Amino acid sequence: MPDNKIELPANVKIQRLPGAAFLAFPEMTGMLKTELAGRLGFSSAPSKTYGDLLYFEDFPVENVQKADDLPYWARTVMLEPQLISFESIGSAASALKSIQRSWAPYQYQFFRRANLIQEKLPYVNLKVRKFPVKIPSSPIGLYTLIDEHTMICSARTSTPVPVGQIVFEEDHENPPSRAYLKIQESLTMANLLTGVSLPQSGDKCFEAGACPGGWTWVLVGLGAFVHAVDRAPLAPELMQNPLVKFQTHDAFTLKPQEIGPCEWVFSDVICYPERLLKWVKEWLASGLVKNMICTIKMQGEPDWVIIREFSEIPGSRIVHLNYNKHELTWIHCGQ
Repeated sequence: MPDNKIELPANVKIQRLPGAAFLAFPEMTGMLKTELAGRLGFSSAPSKTYGDLLYFEDFPVENVQKADDLPYWARTVMLEPQLISFESIGSAASALKSIQRSWAPYQYQFFRRANLIQEKLPYVNLKVRKFPVKIPSSPIGLYTLIDEHTMICSARTSTPVPVGQIVFEEDHENPPSRAYLKIQESLTMANLLTGVSLPQSGDKCFEAGACPGGWTWVLVGLGAFVHAVDRAPLAPELMQNPLVKFQTHDAFTLKPQEIGPCEWVFSDVICYPERLLKWVKEWLASGLVKNMICTIKMQGEPDWVIIREFSEIPGSRIVHLNYNKHELTWIHCGQ
């Protein structure tokens, strides 16, 4: 909420801007533009570009009713952009605090100046996270300096994740693959978006295409039991873990009834989205799973028709994770 007690200097100017601004994931600006045109039918050129932040003054933000009305390849979206002109670090911070409490900076230039402004704002955790972590669901604004005395900002954004990006503290010794970062992020997002609890002791998980075991490693670390299936074995330490049951098989040819009831079902399998969708629907129709997280792998240009089918499954969310690259992640919780 705005702090009405803050009196702004006369040289501070706040101007409401039309449209919206989209912050792309690193090196994903091209994918963001492709999605805006291909999935959302919005093919305008950006009115302004600030690093990875693309501002479109003609984007019809009034038509945004749900998360799927915004591009997945945007880390976060400025839904009510404003332009602030200021003279000093203090007046910049005061201007932001007069709008709302919590802010995070997207920095692509003037790094020290942005850091000094952030120091004068209420604390927001911008550090690298250690899994497991709970992200606060309170609203958070986004701002970025476009010159030394001007910033574009928005109190209303599309996600409570600061700057729309979760970065985890990495373990370079124990996980059998870097894929563990994807499941850490997807579980964190599932909790944030739906309130679902993370897998825990006593939960049974089924993982398709588990080799070499990055996802399994995270799940057993949380205390869950994992029925892992792949044609190739997991890392030796996981094959010997009492919380892991490994089965050599094509996971997609196993019927849910052969696996039994599961709190969680996971897939990071490289396959066509059509095959994944069919498999997902079989599991949901069986009534044997509560929660699912699956990576939707892209085979060339994204198939927006198939992706829409995933999004239309009740209780579903599609997100692009910081650790996804050219993939999307489908989250379904609480059947």
